[in-house]
Amino acid sequence: MVLGAALRRLYWVLSDQLGVDPRKTWRSLLGLPRYLRDLRRFRSAYRGRLDLTPCLHDWYAEAGTTSNEYFWQDLLVARMVFAARPRKHVDVGSRVDGFVAHVASFREIEVFDVRPISATIPGVVFKQADLMQNVDGSAGYCDSLSCLHALEHFGLGRYGDPVDPDGYRYGLINMVRILEPGGTLYLAVPVGRPRVAFNANRVFDPAQLVSLAQSLGLQLKDFHWHTETQGMRCMEPTASNFAHIAGLPYGLGLFVLVKSD
Repeated sequence: MVLGAALRRLYWVLSDQLGVDPRKTWRSLLGLPRYLRDLRRFRSAYRGRLDLTPCLHDWYAEAGTTSNEYFWQDLLVARMVFAARPRKHVDVGSRVDGFVAHVASFREIEVFDVRPISATIPGVVFKQADLMQNVDGSAGYCDSLSCLHALEHFGLGRYGDPVDPDGYRYGLINMVRILEPGGTLYLAVPVGRPRVAFNANRVFDPAQLVSLAQSLGLQLKDFHWHTETQGMRCMEPTASNFAHIAGLPYGLGLFVLVKSD
């Protein structure tokens, strides 16, 4: 298991950080004979201009990427926001090309992010802000708030934010300030054996995160858990379930939290 985790980490560094994907390279090499065969067949029946642009690994892919946690969290929370119909929904740091785009397709969404966005996006109001700091005039600003796969990065410097081991705490404190009493926070973070994978992300013990949220005036309403093998499913937020998750290497926890009146 240790060797498997080390290999997965090495693969992530090679593919995501260095741009060298061994799996894609291998599949491309396997696809080369098929490409040459198809090219000969097509050229024999085609007389127009022909540019060679090999796509060698797509034969091995499904019609879309539906297995990872980003796909499921973005879809699930967007559906929750649609059903809840809040007065004002604000997002902190989630994927613009995923969740934010989903929500902007049916309502306006306001985005706070430490990184800039240069594009003007229909349905999206953008404010560059570091949520580890207090945002002036934001107390009770909205009744619905999301932060999906973002809080775990706060304070690690990965996205230009200041390095601070307590950055995630300050981030959560300020998100609670933004939310009005009775409002809902949709919070998704990696869960499993608690640790910092510097400077990529933190992994949280779900019980410890819920305890922190409760100390700030949030109550857990629902919990969903995602793993590569089991997909996304609703789970009872019991002490035994949280202890089980905290002993595993990695998963995604989606916490639906309500701010006390």
